Amino acid sequence: MNLPRRFDLIVFDWDGTLYDSTALIVRCIQDACVDLGVPVPSNEAAAYVIGLGLQDALRHAVPGLEASSYPALAQRYRHHYFARQHELSLFEGTLEMLQALKARHHWLAVATGKARRGLDEALANAQIAGIFDGTRTADETASKPDPRMLLELMREFGAEPERTLMIGDTTHDLQLAVNAGTPSLAVSYGAHSHEAFDAYGPLAVLHSTAELHRWLIDHA
Repeated sequence: MNLPRRFDLIVFDWDGTLYDSTALIVRCIQDACVDLGVPVPSNEAAAYVIGLGLQDALRHAVPGLEASSYPALAQRYRHHYFARQHELSLFEGTLEMLQALKARHHWLAVATGKARRGLDEALANAQIAGIFDGTRTADETASKPDPRMLLELMREFGAEPERTLMIGDTTHDLQLAVNAGTPSLAVSYGAHSHEAFDAYGPLAVLHSTAELHRWLIDHA
């Protein structure tokens, strides 16, 4: 028996939620710091900023630099990332999950801290450029956790907050959902430790793509 659909619009974060990119992003932030001879953040500090727009992420990961240093740091990050992005892939089972949700006639969207160029190249690399109904990137709207990404997507599809679900692997994603007034789900296999998620009230914390898939089929 098919249960009534709870959510019309399902919005995914990209890095660390659908795309297995956390480790590479951390390395690229660190390599960019080495290039410029500035303090290199720890793995934990570099992972924490994933999901923010690049300029915000670098200011948090490498605080205290002259403002004029951050554009050069961002350029070196992009250099390393784009040179190695071909190594990345979707988490196993992600494509099947997205196809199952499309078959149930949910609108699917992405809200990411990546820039538009980065997301478009990642979608092309993953060969799923046509599966999402809408996308928002940090360089064309506000960076998380400002709610603008979700608010714009809800307006685009005429979706009410209570019928919109945000899914992500960081507290930035969950705070985005709180700020936009939408329910959220957290996944523990990305950038942030799941112990930090409870304060943001996600409907559930899922520990694999397979668990996320089952939850969405049973509850979304």
